[in-house]
Amino acid sequence: MTDIKRSAVRVIDVDRAVIRFAGDSGDGMQLTGDRFTNSSALFGNDLSTLPDFPAEIRAPAGTLAGVSAFQVHISDHDILTPGDHPNVLVAMNPAALKANLADLHPSGTVIVNSDSFDERSLHKAGYAANPLVDGSLDGYTVFEVPMTSLTLEAVKPSGTKPRDAERSKNFFALGLISWLYARPQEPTLEWISQRFSKTPMVAEANTLAFKAGWNFGETAELFPNTYEVKPAPLPAGTYTNISGNTALAWGLIAAAQLAGLKLFLGSYPITPASDILHELSKHKNFDVTTVQAEDEIAGIGAAIGAAYGGALGVTTTSGPGVDLKTESIGLAVNLEIPLIIVDIQRGGPSTGLPTKTEQADLLQVIHGRHGEAPVPVVAARTPGDCFYAAIEAVRIAVKYRTPVFLLSDGYLANGAEPWPVPDVASLPKIDPNFATAPNHVDADGNESFWPYLRDSETLARPWAVPGTPGLTHRIGGLEKADGSGSVSYDPANHDLMSRVRVAKIAGISKDVAAAEVDDPSGDATLVVLGWGSTYGAIAAGARRVRQRGLKVAHIHLSHLHPFPANLGDLLRSYERVLVPELNLGQLVKLVRAEYLVDAKPLTKMYGKPFQAEEIETAILEALDQPVEP
Repeated sequence: MTDIKRSAVRVIDVDRAVIRFAGDSGDGMQLTGDRFTNSSALFGNDLSTLPDFPAEIRAPAGTLAGVSAFQVHISDHDILTPGDHPNVLVAMNPAALKANLADLHPSGTVIVNSDSFDERSLHKAGYAANPLVDGSLDGYTVFEVPMTSLTLEAVKPSGTKPRDAERSKNFFALGLISWLYARPQEPTLEWISQRFSKTPMVAEANTLAFKAGWNFGETAELFPNTYEVKPAPLPAGTYTNISGNTALAWGLIAAAQLAGLKLFLGSYPITPASDILHELSKHKNFDVTTVQAEDEIAGIGAAIGAAYGGALGVTTTSGPGVDLKTESIGLAVNLEIPLIIVDIQRGGPSTGLPTKTEQADLLQVIHGRHGEAPVPVVAARTPGDCFYAAIEAVRIAVKYRTPVFLLSDGYLANGAEPWPVPDVASLPKIDPNFATAPNHVDADGNESFWPYLRDSETLARPWAVPGTPGLTHRIGGLEKADGSGSVSYDPANHDLMSRVRVAKIAGISKDVAAAEVDDPSGDATLVVLGWGSTYGAIAAGARRVRQRGLKVAHIHLSHLHPFPANLGDLLRSYERVLVPELNLGQLVKLVRAEYLVDAKPLTKMYGKPFQAEEIETAILEALDQPVEP
């Protein structure tokens, strides 16, 4: 680890810090936060991030609608969330300050780019008076830093034009915060050199700006303290900083390799799922083929064709794309072929909140098709868990010859955490068990292939690669005769096939891990039931409640359809069930209907994940305990 020279200011050891970078969408806040996150990961901190993108692609500069932010929580111990309230807010303009100040810790620190607080920018942000002088920030520690002018002066030796030079001010801010929190300089400087190697002038400007920010902190005598968050004692292993979308893409690749299948992605770009398409397109060396289709329907149609042809067919989308793919999903149910539909959930309905997170697609992916068209549903719980959720979804799809929904959301997709790279040899193989020979003999002794003769245990039909000698067969959207696969309009056969398809999916409950309960005391009366990205906030909230000496249990679901076989017994063993969701109570409806338990909802649809303190408060209220700071 590089020794970091410190000035004469006092160095304070802290166990954690929550920092939010905020500015205009053109200020590079996502890049700034990502680089700070990367250096913290290399330093050895545990971390969790929360990028926040503006919903409008080109919102007017300096307005609230154009504010982009990136929050990172670093610590010297295991953490579960990006933090409830930032300790430090770096605001590059008045709009960034106004949009984010309410989230700041009451005794937090504000570092502003004072150059941007001119009359025009204040008016765009909706300020009647300058908050730097009107007393509205008196409760905070405020540092005014002329970042724009200092950046322009610092980058003059690079020969960069002033307008281009101003774009480097995010690196000035990064250098300043890196100094304030004792981040090593080398990782960022090396990244700048590599990232901008083809534009040496830009590389030099960003380098000069970063060093200027660092040196400003070191020499300006403005900050009385600096802070150090020591490395976290993580288990031994090889780690990488990974986002949910990257982990999901890698999980799909790993699953295809475990199954010995080519991976085909048919996808239409949509926020927040597009990064999976981008990532998979980089890995042709793993027999990955990606097609950016002309629309959502074409994307899933190509994936169905690939699955019929013996590949691992995948399509990625978000809620609006699921709407458009629905009829094709019903086709895949009828064909009974392996298909992965990745739904990175976002705020809805319609275009809704395209850059914000939500969990409101659950009922849609379980029930949102015409006819009886059951589909298994698997949900990831953390960015790193997206890798394993993808493998599990593929395992079910291949073994049971069925489309599978894999759920993530905008929070998991864009958030990041340190991830221990698994030993590939330890991952279980997935057997596609392709049909290789005729499977039916008629009364005259003639052999043929029947595409709907089922495995007696799984009820899965055989998967025959087209062109395999002797395995000629026909499939399509019309109802099939049991066994032979001929088109059938017989009422009794349709009833039978409908019931068999339902029974096949229901039987998966016996083949998934039992639901586990986190109940250290063993005698809690309240259980918090969660799914998907609520995991971190629920676990952190429960941890806080237990530190008060109170008892609470936590069950978190990865399999949402069918539920694990033991879930009903677990829920009925508790007096009270609390279900936090980023929707208006969809899982609550399902468990009430399935198990007749009086589950209570905790819901919100703010486009933001739950905070741990929100879960803590709800648990205390459910336990009839006073809610104290």
